[in-house]
Amino acid sequence: MAAFDPWDPDFLADPYPSYAELRARGRVQYFEPTNQWLVPHHADVSALLRDRRLGRTYQHRFTHEDFGRTAPAPEHEPFHTLNDHGMLDLEPPDHTRIRRLVSKAFTPRTVDRLKPYVARLAGELVDGLVRSGGGDLLTDVAEPLPVAVIAEMLGIPEADRAPLRPWSADICGMYELSPSEDTAAKAVRASVEFSDYLRELIAERRKEPGDDLISGLIAAHDEDDDRLTEQEMISTAVLLLNAGHEATVNATVNGWYALFRNPAQLAALRADHSLIPTAIEELMRYDTPLQLFERWVLDEIEIDGTTIPRGAEVAMLFGSANHDPDVFQAPDRLDLTRRDNPHISFSAGIHYCIGAPLARIELAASMTALLERAPTLTLAAEPDRKPNFVIRGLEGLRVTVG
Repeated sequence: MAAFDPWDPDFLADPYPSYAELRARGRVQYFEPTNQWLVPHHADVSALLRDRRLGRTYQHRFTHEDFGRTAPAPEHEPFHTLNDHGMLDLEPPDHTRIRRLVSKAFTPRTVDRLKPYVARLAGELVDGLVRSGGGDLLTDVAEPLPVAVIAEMLGIPEADRAPLRPWSADICGMYELSPSEDTAAKAVRASVEFSDYLRELIAERRKEPGDDLISGLIAAHDEDDDRLTEQEMISTAVLLLNAGHEATVNATVNGWYALFRNPAQLAALRADHSLIPTAIEELMRYDTPLQLFERWVLDEIEIDGTTIPRGAEVAMLFGSANHDPDVFQAPDRLDLTRRDNPHISFSAGIHYCIGAPLARIELAASMTALLERAPTLTLAAEPDRKPNFVIRGLEGLRVTVG
């Protein structure tokens, strides 16, 4: 198997042996097909996530021409307008301002207040799975839970929620390596439709504010009365939906598939539900939902004697970093009791996932409901992997409840 081939089905099925080979080759390697520098070691990934010489964007300092890059195709503009105004793809000072304002609406109290709703919804979804004698864990539990939770937070009415997951899936297709024109066209269409919907919802909330995150984003301001623009609110809402459920959905199905393949660990978890908090962290580490995170080199850096010039792109391999034996003892072993677990599945530095506390609440709620209400949950069929690398997930996970 090649050390790194993100389009090879065998690699996608299990990239972790290839990551070990990649780490053995050194701390940084150039990957010509995507014109990126691959960084596979935990220490380097962790440090670079905090290094201000790198950025998620370069447009706060350089034009495309200055940076030696080609501007996006004009027909892709709706996607880039939506994406480029979200805090994930911004750098200070814009990132600092938007994250501060979003944090005023997305408070720990707001998240904590959702706990009963999340637990009740998880229970209802699992009860439906049990009544049916099984089904697809992806579509019956993993997807509807976080989508409903973030929609509830944003204040999106239940009758309007059906397109949310398809819109999100089409937009997230653009985060894969070298997306096709068909993928781009779907992302553009979803960006336009989602933005138009949110623009109408924001207008409604301006007239009649509610106890929801959209109303909170409208009202959020700092001591200088600085507020989010309409586009920043739209981009923030889309980011919260996309990032707020993609990781949770894939962590759920990747995690349960890992448990089914490690029956002794599953048995230990069923016998002792107090393992749930460490189990969640270990499953996030063991099969990482976000495998790669990209950064632009704004100022020349050096890694282990290799100079990486300004204008280059660095691909930090989260999945590899989470299996680095320099940090994790027996990293390829699933150990639900693992305490020393500094995984970077939620990133680090200024772009650390603002929704991580909510994701943990959702993962704990669904795991608790499945353990308590479906104690005989069994894998019904080997699942197919999605043909994606960056966002790692399954096409489905068929289960039975005996």
